[in-house]
Amino acid sequence: MTLKFGVPNKGRLNERTVELLTKAGIDLGEDVGRRLYIKARNQDIEVLFVRAQDIPEFVATGAIDIGITGQDQVAESGYELIEALPLRFGYCHMAVAVPEACGIKDASEVADGCRIATSYPNIARRYFESIGKDVNIIVVTGAAEIMPYLGISDYIVDLVSTGSTLKMNRMIEAGRILDSQAAVFTSESARARYGEQIDEIVSSIESVIEAENKRYIMADVPRSQLKEVERIIPGIGGPTVLDIAGNADFVAVHAVIDCDKTFHAIAELKKIGAKGILTTPIERLVN
Repeated sequence: MTLKFGVPNKGRLNERTVELLTKAGIDLGEDVGRRLYIKARNQDIEVLFVRAQDIPEFVATGAIDIGITGQDQVAESGYELIEALPLRFGYCHMAVAVPEACGIKDASEVADGCRIATSYPNIARRYFESIGKDVNIIVVTGAAEIMPYLGISDYIVDLVSTGSTLKMNRMIEAGRILDSQAAVFTSESARARYGEQIDEIVSSIESVIEAENKRYIMADVPRSQLKEVERIIPGIGGPTVLDIAGNADFVAVHAVIDCDKTFHAIAELKKIGAKGILTTPIERLVN
C-alpha cells in the first residue's frame, strides 16, 4: 500500500518542507505548487498538500499516515500523536498579549470575564483554566492584534515569532503559553503498518538537517603534525588520514566540521603547514 504524506500547502511551513523532502530524496517532480497530490517518483509515497491546521486530524483519523505541521497545530487539535522528528524551523511561541496602555504585565492579572481573541481557542481555554481564570474566548481567523483596537476583545492569544507585529500594534506579551516548531508527526496505527518506511523517511530528513550545518574539509598536512590535526579538526570519530603517493612527509586528512568552525579550522591548519585545503557542503549526514 502507498504511504500518504501530508505537507502544508502554503504559508510559513510550505517552502522549507518541500526543500527538505526534495533533498531527502523524495522526488516530487515538476508539478510542485500546481497539484494537490503527487506520487513520488520511484517510491511508494503519495505527498498530499493540505492545510497545516488540518494535518493533525488527518493523521489522527488515518486519512494520512505521516505529516509535517507545527507543534502548535497539534497542541490545538488535542490529538495524541507521535512526534517523530522536530525539524528546527518554523520557530515561534504562543503568547498572551495585552495593549501596552492597559497596565497588565502578567496574564495572572487579567480579570475574570475578560474577552480573549484567538485563532487557537483550545490552547487559550486550557491555559486560562490552568491559571484559574474564567475568560470568554472569541474565535477569530486572523489578525488578532487588531481586535482590542476594534473593541472586539480585551486581550489576545496568538503566535509570536519576532514580536515585531505586537510592537507595531502597541501590544506586549503577558504570558508565554508554549513553544513551537515544525515537526514530523505520525500515529500508532500508521507505525503499525508503515513503521520501517516511516523510519526511513524520518532518517532521510534528519540526515539533510544534520548535513546543512556541516562542511567536509580536506587538506594535505605534514605527517609530523597529526596530533595537532586531531585537535583542530577532530571530526565525528576522528579525522580520516590517507597516505599520499610519492610524498612520505605529508598525509591527506579529511574530516567533517561545523560550519561556524570552518574559518578558525582553516587558519589553524595553515599555521601547521597544511596545503591544498578544500571545504565542500554535505548533502546528507547519517550518524
